[in-house]
Amino acid sequence: MKPLPEIRLMPTRPTLDLRPLEKRVGLIILATDHTSEPDFRRMVASDKIGVYVARIPYKNPTTPENLRKMQPELEAAAALILPDESLDAICYSCTSASVVIGDAKIEAAVHAAKPSVAVVTPPMAAVHGLKALGAKRISILTPYTAETSRPMAAYFAARGFDIMSFSCLGFEDDREMARIAPASLVELAGKATDAEADALFVSCTALRSALAVAGMERAIGRPVVTSNQATAWTCLRLCGDATPRPEFGRLMTLPLGQS
Repeated sequence: MKPLPEIRLMPTRPTLDLRPLEKRVGLIILATDHTSEPDFRRMVASDKIGVYVARIPYKNPTTPENLRKMQPELEAAAALILPDESLDAICYSCTSASVVIGDAKIEAAVHAAKPSVAVVTPPMAAVHGLKALGAKRISILTPYTAETSRPMAAYFAARGFDIMSFSCLGFEDDREMARIAPASLVELAGKATDAEADALFVSCTALRSALAVAGMERAIGRPVVTSNQATAWTCLRLCGDATPRPEFGRLMTLPLGQS
């Protein structure tokens, strides 16, 4: 057997870049989530923007009570994403939980670990997206039960939207929600959109709706905002990326500040 070579310490260290990637987006997702991570990988991650993920405990069914149980986990999850390093944005990727916990409480929990980071939630991002599109009268489609959908209706009504119609599918397990085919969502969009609505909001980060946005918009002839599309749009714009991505819907062609 040939003797091992002497290990030689190089006399100089290479120069270090300021960051491995120019921008950093943190993503907090449910333990059961199949969709948010792939969606952010395809819509947000690039050679300039890194997406860094932490998962938090969650057990079905998707009820307001179970959704609220995630609140105590948020600070620890945020702290696990690149500890002691800054982020440009951090997204808590659960629409229904964000509604029942509240955007302000989510922001406070994240800021306890990452004090200066921009905090994004799906319903908050959807509100900004719908306003950027000029939508006032909206239809809403969710995969949830009626019980879990009611707080969603109240959230958007409280922010000045006229809800022309609200449809839900009655699912209780987010893993099953993730198995709804994008083509089925296109068909459902046509049935769920009121004739007087300016836009359709499709709620839930578990749905593969980002893949169906373009098809849904063609089917209904109006803009469509979805949970992961809206948070991806917000995170991209917060990172200074204004590149139009029309394949993910009209929203992905707009600046963040347009209203």
